[in-house]
Amino acid sequence: MTKKPVKYFVVDAFTESAFKGNPAAVCLLEEEREESWMQSLATEFNLSETCYLTRIADSDRSDISSIEPSNDRFHLRWFTPTTEVELCGHATLASAHVLFSCGLVKSNIIEFFTLSGVLTAKKVPGINESGAPDDGIFVELDFPADTVAEFNGADISQISAALNGAHIIDVKRTTIGDDLLDPITGSAQCALAPYWAKKLGRCDLSAYAASSRSGVVHVHFDEQSKRILMRGNAVTVMDGSVLI
Repeated sequence: MTKKPVKYFVVDAFTESAFKGNPAAVCLLEEEREESWMQSLATEFNLSETCYLTRIADSDRSDISSIEPSNDRFHLRWFTPTTEVELCGHATLASAHVLFSCGLVKSNIIEFFTLSGVLTAKKVPGINESGAPDDGIFVELDFPADTVAEFNGADISQISAALNGAHIIDVKRTTIGDDLLDPITGSAQCALAPYWAKKLGRCDLSAYAASSRSGVVHVHFDEQSKRILMRGNAVTVMDGSVLI
C-alpha cells in the first residue's frame, strides 16, 4: 500500500533571520515509520539533524506519565545523516516552532517523549538579540544538565597542537556525544551553562555562536533541579512533502 506523503519543514533555529542559526528538517508523521526509512530520509536531507514527530493520541496515553494531562504530547526522534542521536537542542526548538507557528497544538506547553526522557517546550515572551522584549514567538526548552569532568591531561598537548600551539588553560570533558560541529548547538548548553554559571556566579546567560551562520541562545541554569532552560527563536525557510 502506498504511504501518505509526509509533510516536512526546514527551520533555522536559534536565530531571527533566515539562512542563519542551525537548520533542521522537521517531519510530521501520521504513523510510525521504519527506522531504516527515517535514517535514509535524514541522509537525503543531509542536514545536521532531521527529526520526526508523531502525535500521542488520547487513547495511547494511559501508560505514559505527563507533567500536565492537557498538554499536547509527541514522540520525537532525531537523526543525523549517519545515525540516531539521543538529544538535540536546535531540532527540538525547530519542532516546537513548527507546532506552535502552524497552530497544531492547543496549549502553550508541548511534551516530547524522547530517548532522553520527557522534554518540554513552552511558548514564552520573546527576547531579541539586543536583550529587549519583542512580540515574536520564542520557545523555552527544558533540558537536563550535563556533568562536566576534568579532561585527561595527557591529551591537552594534542589539542594545543591542533590549535597551532595555543596555550591551554583549562579543558573539561562532558558526556555529550561527538556530533557538536554545528553552527550553534543547543545540547552543548547542557554542559556549558553549569560550567559558566559556576565560573561567573550567575544563572542567566546568553550564548552567541560566532560561526559563519551565527546564532543566539538565552540560557537559565537551575542548580537545584539540575535543569537547563534554553530560549530561542526560529524561522521556517521551506516546507514540502516527502512522497516516498
